[in-house]
Amino acid sequence: SESQRIAQRAATVTIVRDQWGIAHIRGRTDADAIFGMAYAQAEDDFNRVETNYLTSLGRLSEADGESAVWKDLRQRLWIDESDLRAKYSASPTWLRQLMIGWADGLNFYLATHPAVHPRVLTRFEPWMALSFSEGSIGGDIEYVDLDGLRALYDRAAPRVASVKSWGEPQGSNGIAIGPSRSTSGNPLLLINPHTSFFFRDVLQATSGEGLNVYGAVTWGQLFVYQGFNARAGWMHTSSGLDNRDEYAETFANLPNGKLGYRFGGDVRPLSIKPVTIRIRDANGSMGQRTFGVMRTMHGPIIRSEKGKYVAFSIMDDPVHALEQSFQRTKAANLGDFMRASALRANSSNNTLFADSSGNVAYLHPQFVPLRDDRFDYRGVVSGSDPRTLWRGLFATDALPNILNPKSGFVFNVNDAPWSAAGRGSIDPRKFPRYMDQWGWNPRTDHMLQLLEGTGKFSTRNLNAAAYDRANPGFDRLLPGLLAAYDGLAKRDPRRASLAGPIAMLRGWDRRWSADSEALTLTVHWAEAMWDEALATDRPTNDEEVGYGRMIAFTPDRKLAMLDRAIAKLRGLYGKWTVPWGAINRFQRNDGAIVQTFDDKKPSLAVPFPSARWGTLASFGASTYPGTTKRYGTNGNSFIAVVEFTPQGPHAFAVTAGGVNGDPASAHFLDQAQDYAAGQLNPVPFTEAEVARAAVETYHPGDPRRTR
Repeated sequence: SESQRIAQRAATVTIVRDQWGIAHIRGRTDADAIFGMAYAQAEDDFNRVETNYLTSLGRLSEADGESAVWKDLRQRLWIDESDLRAKYSASPTWLRQLMIGWADGLNFYLATHPAVHPRVLTRFEPWMALSFSEGSIGGDIEYVDLDGLRALYDRAAPRVASVKSWGEPQGSNGIAIGPSRSTSGNPLLLINPHTSFFFRDVLQATSGEGLNVYGAVTWGQLFVYQGFNARAGWMHTSSGLDNRDEYAETFANLPNGKLGYRFGGDVRPLSIKPVTIRIRDANGSMGQRTFGVMRTMHGPIIRSEKGKYVAFSIMDDPVHALEQSFQRTKAANLGDFMRASALRANSSNNTLFADSSGNVAYLHPQFVPLRDDRFDYRGVVSGSDPRTLWRGLFATDALPNILNPKSGFVFNVNDAPWSAAGRGSIDPRKFPRYMDQWGWNPRTDHMLQLLEGTGKFSTRNLNAAAYDRANPGFDRLLPGLLAAYDGLAKRDPRRASLAGPIAMLRGWDRRWSADSEALTLTVHWAEAMWDEALATDRPTNDEEVGYGRMIAFTPDRKLAMLDRAIAKLRGLYGKWTVPWGAINRFQRNDGAIVQTFDDKKPSLAVPFPSARWGTLASFGASTYPGTTKRYGTNGNSFIAVVEFTPQGPHAFAVTAGGVNGDPASAHFLDQAQDYAAGQLNPVPFTEAEVARAAVETYHPGDPRRTR
């Protein structure tokens, strides 16, 4: 029977939990190791695993009701069960075996944990893995605006123009150091994703077929997203590449009277396909809504704008995406990694790479459509003009990649690639404009300050660089504020009222620390400035534009924002002199995906602020209803420093909070203090190291001694 088959497979898989509760899984085959990966992730936080697949399958409304309908419809514009089943059947045999192992692991977890009650997914099927084949934050689909989608497909919805909230910088830091800049002569890699907290699990998976990988796994996936194996490592950062396009379609009638759209001199048939969303009602019963989704050759229609319907084109290649995502985890060197990249199914991530052979590289995303660069693809282009159509993909060797540069380093901080190996390392004039749309951010300045020159790095000082306390954004902003104050007339009353705050800011070294009162004041001032700078729009290069606008503010406006910040601090805390660590806090109260914060409950001081201001270590925090302290929800999540020695990787790492989502687990919050302090801990990787670190060893389905 199937249950006997899965139980026999479980007996061949071993899971070792180390002192941090991190799972080290071993299976006979890659598929067996994936079985153990899926099982271990479910042990750590089944709720997050299930929620990720409810989201990726477009079935969240079956759990959350009406509030999730538009998210589900957005997903179902591309995700179709019958289509994924067909793609699964046509997948390479080795990949199907991985997906079977994945489904077996999750189903065995549910079979052996009857007290766990899924909200919807009581059984996982192998094809479902194709719905979530790329592990970055969100994904291309999430660029579709929900308000516009609802206004199009729900005639009762209000037609309102919305400006996206600027929120926190979403992205990451990555550095690869080559032998010439390493104190040991061994390559080094910094892995530093900035995501929402608890967004990924951490584990190691090994097999008798050569898999041996450690790192961060987006909950429920069958591959390590950011990590390293015995000989190579990779770090992904969200890319500013523009490879998602919006097309304004011109509708017209076909000769048979049916609706079509213009393309060149033709009128082509418009596809209208019903999509049915099942919705849980408040009483627990299940209803449904059906939408007639319109689609052209460019993709589904996602909104109307200026009297035209807008279609959206993105990468839609889940089989190759899953192949590439897994194959890179087994890459032993840069050549192997590039062969996996030749699938060209990575649409959203820059990559920093290092291997034990001494190679380091910056790699641009490989899914890059060839387009006519006369058109500005950052906006909506004409769908009826054949010149705007994609004409295949760039070859990987035609992209702005950097391999083994003379500078001895590569980096990316969600900025343009032109300075990835130092200023001027790539000439942007040699590439079309759409290769990057994000441009500069203050972390660019920070990285160049740290990396340019001749200094050498060890794991220790690469760790220190990741937590360097400079805030280069404030170096750009504060001189203008001080000059505005100095330019006040002698009798201006602001000379007296702002004398204390200005004196504090003038004497500050602009470095973060938990006891800094100047940091508290500056962050609140800069946030007030940012709100003003991006109040009416959200350009794609928002940090570049936002800083330009803030610097250009009039002196009076800069001083008015300081007054506003002081008033806000007094309103919250009764004074404007508040140590940063007293209000910038890490708190994890329960296993909910959306946390509820409480000033009365324990929390930890975090000394670093948001990456918005140029710090590499990022902690995105704000106040919440009923709180005066600021609680973090995103930023530094998994941090690792790896040295690739001839004997194998020598690594140190820490993750936000802990790897288990159960508040009763010893591993719910056991890494929080080290996380806040920037203290990375040794990673057991070799079989001997894992054996020495073992706290518990078991097979999936065995009774556990620990949680």
